[in-house]
Amino acid sequence: MGGDGSGAGPGAGPPPVFGPARLGPLTLKNRIIKSATFEGASPRGVVSDELVAFHERVARGGAAMTTVAYLAVSPEGRTDRHCLLLDEATVPGLRRLTGAVHGLGALASAQIGHAGPVANSKSNRAPALSPSRRLGASGSLTHAVDGSDIGRITEDYRAAATRAVAAGFDCIEIHLGHNYLLSSFLSPKLNRRSDGWGGSLENRARFPRQVVAAVREGAGRGVAVTAKLNMVDGVDGGFDLPESVDVARMLEQDGHLDALELTGGSSLSNPMYLFRGDAPRAEFAATQPQPIRLGMQLVGRWFLKEYPFEEGYFRAPARRFLEVLDLPVILLGGVNRLDTVESALAEGFSFVAMARALLREPDLVARWELGVRDGGRCIHCNRCMPSIYSGTFCVEAGPRPVG
Repeated sequence: MGGDGSGAGPGAGPPPVFGPARLGPLTLKNRIIKSATFEGASPRGVVSDELVAFHERVARGGAAMTTVAYLAVSPEGRTDRHCLLLDEATVPGLRRLTGAVHGLGALASAQIGHAGPVANSKSNRAPALSPSRRLGASGSLTHAVDGSDIGRITEDYRAAATRAVAAGFDCIEIHLGHNYLLSSFLSPKLNRRSDGWGGSLENRARFPRQVVAAVREGAGRGVAVTAKLNMVDGVDGGFDLPESVDVARMLEQDGHLDALELTGGSSLSNPMYLFRGDAPRAEFAATQPQPIRLGMQLVGRWFLKEYPFEEGYFRAPARRFLEVLDLPVILLGGVNRLDTVESALAEGFSFVAMARALLREPDLVARWELGVRDGGRCIHCNRCMPSIYSGTFCVEAGPRPVG
């Protein structure tokens, strides 16, 4: 199963990497999407020239669509005070960004979400929220959301979707991963509720499904709506693959999504499950104030675990979704080679999402289209991770100028 987005019938062969591809109401010029990577380029929550330039480089470099990360739907849902809040004030700046991307022949996607327990409550000056009261990412206790919070946040998602359309985005990606708020509701470890929003998988999925429906209503049918869903939290007792497959089926049956991008890991407890490769503990600790820096030195090897890097590391679990879904599936995770893209499409994935490889070489896709088959030069050192606090860049390649 698994739709290829091309409308090709059985026996038509794998879709080409470089050729028009359908994503809901959109036509993408190829099947490579720049996945969401926090750019660290929105000081005090303002769209900066650096943020626009970041996505101009991706668009100029040949990717069909670039994803802006991360746009919070609620003030307390920002990762910190430098995170963009998708309110009326940010729409003009985002419209400038999408216009620049469109002018270079690419499409633009807005990743929207609520950070939940991952939010820095001290920076936001607002309590972090979670399904059940617990210690949040900033070291403070979170507040367990109540029914009124769920209703308000659902409407915040709806309003954010409408604003994203007004800002010129072609696609909206709903963040259902990494133990942000909606992902934390899916997790049996983080969601200990005994009401209608917790317990069974159907109850734990109720809030995310409600949000997806609201986003579609707010966005309309003229833009694509996708979701980034955790397959595995990478945490004992967390959301796992069988439950994720069941949630994917629910989302497909609801009929509001045009594609599903599959991910894994927990920004709260196990971020390296997403990244794989070297764990930049010393570099990450150096970006933190005391006493967090000291804490990182003491517990860094447990928080930033090391997982060996392998090309396309999420491909094997993602195949489970191809087996049961007709909804197009986007492959993410350690894609650095053109032959990986080609074989993934032949297997049934509709699109391939790339991040670190394009951070190192924004023009990699354009070179591939010209016939160069060299693999990406990303060495998976992950030292780009700590750079999010000063403007995300590849440390090996060096900071890039604006424009």
